[in-house]
Amino acid sequence: MTTDKFHLVARNVRRLRRERGHSQAELARRAGLAKQTLSSIEAGEANPTVLTLTAIADALAVPVAHLLTEYGSPILVRRSEDAVWSPGPGGESRELDQIYGFGYVRTSLIRYSRTGDTPVVHQRHRPGTLHHVYVMSGKVSLGPAGEEITASRGDFVRFPGDVPHATSVWSESAVLHMVTTVPQVSQIGTSAH
Repeated sequence: MTTDKFHLVARNVRRLRRERGHSQAELARRAGLAKQTLSSIEAGEANPTVLTLTAIADALAVPVAHLLTEYGSPILVRRSEDAVWSPGPGGESRELDQIYGFGYVRTSLIRYSRTGDTPVVHQRHRPGTLHHVYVMSGKVSLGPAGEEITASRGDFVRFPGDVPHATSVWSESAVLHMVTTVPQVSQIGTSAH
């Protein structure tokens, strides 16, 4: 496997494990692996064998293909300084993201006060949920717990909302424009939360 494949497998194993609410120790036990082996796989540092991938997939109750193909959406960051504006009728536009599928979309403006080192922790949503956040003002860290991205005014971040996620506000206040997309049919058959 290539290094890119290591990271793809790492993301998928970590994501599916978190969706199911398993610790690394629990998933390792279910798969019959040493916890260190699973930890190395999730860190993208190991080259797992087909037998190891099969054991992990069985423990997660998914086909092995779900560990080897891009599932869901990884975190996407578009920095304001890298913005590309395209001319259009009556003005310019900046494309932030595109997604496809069936479901519903919720659009919100969210005002936060400083949280600093005490993040606001959010529960996971239905499988396949994505948050698309445009930072209108302030400085925040947000995203899946343990993988938060720091973003400032004009930055765009898309991240999975079907895993525990957190928001920390580093400025006095912050205003976020959030679009949440929730599929009607989950991408992989896990129970809704």
